[in-house]
Amino acid sequence: MADVIRIGVAGALGRMGQVLESLTAERADMALAARIDRPGASTASALTKPQDALGLCDVIIDFSTAAASTELATLAAAAGGPAIVIGATGFTAEQETEIAAAAAKIAIVKSGNFSLGVNMLVLLVEEAARCLGPEAWDVEILEAHHRRKVDAPSGTALLLGDAAARGRGEVPETARLPERSGLPGARPQGGIGYASLRGGGIVGEHSVIFAAEDEIITLSHSARDRSLFARGALAAAVWVVSAPPGLYGMRDVLGL
Repeated sequence: MADVIRIGVAGALGRMGQVLESLTAERADMALAARIDRPGASTASALTKPQDALGLCDVIIDFSTAAASTELATLAAAAGGPAIVIGATGFTAEQETEIAAAAAKIAIVKSGNFSLGVNMLVLLVEEAARCLGPEAWDVEILEAHHRRKVDAPSGTALLLGDAAARGRGEVPETARLPERSGLPGARPQGGIGYASLRGGGIVGEHSVIFAAEDEIITLSHSARDRSLFARGALAAAVWVVSAPPGLYGMRDVLGL
């Protein structure tokens, strides 16, 4: 691994992009090598086209959009690098397949959340779900974010739901209950429900509720500052630079 890691930031004009740039500048082991954003963004922002950024960076961190992240990963795979850290959410099944195909050629860390606390919560939820069976315990996930977030449920909520499904030996996609509206009827046994709130500047709130007839267990996490996600992404960047091709998550980065 190089002494100084050349970092590219995709979604550089967004809120997370700006935090990443600021934290990168504070580190002696990193240098900002490229700033990428959507076509047509301000020409005064010293942006680099994605295809031109590939050769300038050891790793590109992307918190932009699912479509842009998928395109960037495909471009990097075709060029043989660099490694990619993906923090965008809201991917379609087709985009997930494209990301996986790119990861056969380059190293990619993709996570719905780069917080150490959230990734510890994922482990706790999986273990709780393993112990609390669906015949007595319903699993509901509540998440809240700022008004600008465009996807729902959040990537972190899906991460937590997938953990609960794994704990119960279920397939995550089929365990997700449909949205409730109107008169959906009584809650079926098993399955995992989701509820999403949007408002103001909420950074990120997630609760996993295990509800039985006579008791409730709630496991939760509150994010107070989005810089914690940026720090986690930079830790992933340091780790992925030396990793072989493959699709990784934060559990790999943290050694959990």
